[in-house]
Amino acid sequence: MGTGNSGFSAAGLRRLHDVLARHVESGKIPGLVALASRGGETHVEAIGTMRHDGGAPMRRDTIFRMASTSKPVTIAAAMVLLDECRLRLDDPVEPWLPELADRRVLKRIDGPLDDTVPARRPITVRDLMTSTFGLGMDMTALGTPIMNAVFEQGLTPNLPEPMPEPDEWMRRLGTLPLMQQPGEGWQYQISNDVLGVLVARVTGQSFETFLRERIFDPLGMKDTGFHVPADQIDRLPPLYVPDPQTGEFLVDEAETGRHSRPPAFQSGGGGLNSTVDDYHAYFRMLLNGGIHGNQRILSRPAVELMTTNRMTPEQTAARITLAKNNVHVSYGQGQHGGWGFGMAVRTYRGDYASIGQFGWDGGAGTSTYADPGKQLTGFLLTQVGMSTPDSARAIHDFWTTLYQAIDD
Repeated sequence: MGTGNSGFSAAGLRRLHDVLARHVESGKIPGLVALASRGGETHVEAIGTMRHDGGAPMRRDTIFRMASTSKPVTIAAAMVLLDECRLRLDDPVEPWLPELADRRVLKRIDGPLDDTVPARRPITVRDLMTSTFGLGMDMTALGTPIMNAVFEQGLTPNLPEPMPEPDEWMRRLGTLPLMQQPGEGWQYQISNDVLGVLVARVTGQSFETFLRERIFDPLGMKDTGFHVPADQIDRLPPLYVPDPQTGEFLVDEAETGRHSRPPAFQSGGGGLNSTVDDYHAYFRMLLNGGIHGNQRILSRPAVELMTTNRMTPEQTAARITLAKNNVHVSYGQGQHGGWGFGMAVRTYRGDYASIGQFGWDGGAGTSTYADPGKQLTGFLLTQVGMSTPDSARAIHDFWTTLYQAIDD
């Protein structure tokens, strides 16, 4: 690879390979796949094996549990509905999600569940799109009655018991008060899953069917979906989740794990499986202003809306506090600023990456971003959970070396 104004330097790519290989050789990450693209040049690294005990090598077409890096992709389904005026940003969601009507809001986030006041206004589509509808995963509030209730009701995707089917999930969600007034605070995860239900109810199709017809198939994302078919399951590695105290792995095997069969709940917040090439097609479409080849997938204003920071200074401060107290996200690329629709948007230069970079990281050890200023896309995929910093450090080093490889 030569140096040019559209690609990478040969020396930079050698350093990228060497740094990633060191993480695999450490024994903490069995294998990984990385893809970087700039201009007309694409570079792929597939290093190590799918299992800690050896076996099949990682390959370019290995399928990964994308975890929270599902968010920047699944948000596109809602953007299609905004483009077609089947949804409007400031419309209340109650006609489609009656479970969210007449909300009560906790007086204090750590207070009892019956100590509430009425919501000042209805929840809107915009509140869901910006993760500010009033309820979510708040790692600074662990142990409070509301967070205990979120876990007890099975509303999150990472519990031992899988999430129930969408109508039952919404019924359970509707029994809880909000943690904050609609539009007030940024909170993680649950809004993205509510959006999947909203898309399904507006369209009369399952969330995955609509995604496949409007996003996946037009982009050629043939390996992306909410489960891995039996005839492809050999391409899915186990998921290794290290115990933070002992370092021993909890293992979700491919053949018997959650992603081996269609889920009851298609989680827009964290349920997708995919490959580096499928995600490359999606993020290149965003860099191209919504166009893939000669086909328009999203309008240019829709892409601009998704990838522009929507957070107030107060919301940003709360998100930074959350990140600093949680290893899973505190090492992530996306902790340098704001949030658009379904993804982080970098608003200040906190490390090697540029202002304007957008995308997100996932708890299964995945990282997916694009940089419009550099016309760069990058993806690092592992299957080592971020319960310890090992895969997060590999992600950090990937981005540090990738930006150095831009040498023009």
